[in-house]
Amino acid sequence: MGPRTFGDALRYLKQGHKLTREGWNGKGIFIKLQVPDENSFMSAPYIYIDTTGLDTTNPAAPKVRVPWLASQTDMLAEDWKLAD
Repeated sequence: MGPRTFGDALRYLKQGHKLTREGWNGKGIFIKLQVPDENSFMSAPYIYIDTTGLDTTNPAAPKVRVPWLASQTDMLAEDWKLAD
């Protein structure tokens, strides 16, 4: 069984998995933990969201990778699942 809660999601992120939520708008969106190496600009691990694979008909929808912060809705959700 995969992750369901945000606590589960954090454990899976630390194991190197990509995660998504059933409740997120759009398919192809996921979060992942980035652990910096000696070539990284950042010096501590951080979670980022990747929307580069977003399946949408909206040409203005951003398709980017950026640092991500969980909302209260994300933290209380029980619909987390593996994206990889």
